[in-house]
Amino acid sequence: MSRTLLIVKPDAVERNLIGYIVGRLERAGFKIVEMRMLTLDETKARSFYAVHEGKPFLNDLVKFMTSGPVVLMALEKENAVEDLRTLIGATDPAKAACGTIRQEIALNIEKNSVHASDSDDNATKEIAHFF
Repeated sequence: MSRTLLIVKPDAVERNLIGYIVGRLERAGFKIVEMRMLTLDETKARSFYAVHEGKPFLNDLVKFMTSGPVVLMALEKENAVEDLRTLIGATDPAKAACGTIRQEIALNIEKNSVHASDSDDNATKEIAHFF
């Protein structure tokens, strides 16, 4: 079994889509091993997105991620990272495959409803960052 992190972003929380996302995860065979809701402060959001330091979109990303509560989940499944990335779809919902979470519920590339770890190494770091 491997683990990965999923964040339900403020746009999806505000639209009451937590249950929908959890249902999709469970139907896809993911086990939620840890979950909590919180509102990120600027320091926590900036440290989480430190990989984007110096990029022009970072300030807007931090502002968005601190704009309301998020739901953090540590998920477990064989091939968790790759399977979750497939389930959520491309970052840009206009390019996401039909039936993926982002294709179905994301508003746009900035408000794309969920974050998922992009590698096993990052999953380990990201889970440790919040749990």
